[in-house]
Amino acid sequence: MRCPYCLSTNTCVVDSRDSEDFETTRRRRECFKCGKRFTTYERVEMVDLTVLKKDGRREQFSTSKLLNGILKACEKRPISIEMINRVVADIERDLRSRDRTEVSSQEIGEMVMRKLRNLDKVAYIRFASVYREFEDVASFAKEIKRLS
Repeated sequence: MRCPYCLSTNTCVVDSRDSEDFETTRRRRECFKCGKRFTTYERVEMVDLTVLKKDGRREQFSTSKLLNGILKACEKRPISIEMINRVVADIERDLRSRDRTEVSSQEIGEMVMRKLRNLDKVAYIRFASVYREFEDVASFAKEIKRLS
């Protein structure tokens, strides 16, 4: 591991801890050359997931794209970033635990909506309005009525 301060590769691990979800390992390292300490995170590289879009295109699954969509729905809501990260991690774990490496964008959208429905009703409606492409107030009202 290269020291971010002096770029030396002569470092050692001082402390190592697994995260709560056991997805990552936090390592505290020390550089022998400059003596500074820094933290690294290690995780297993997963098999690539492919997302089948509505228009038939295929693209690589992006955790950051999933996170950004959920963040937009949760904007200005009393939802902590830890809660949002947990939702993203749960969805990604569910997707990766499947026997197949291809998933439709509709499946992902439904998973997000189930998680948001339990987390925050306003965030759920925000996400649903984009995901389900509400075209008028009536369809918006219908979804709110279904939620009640």
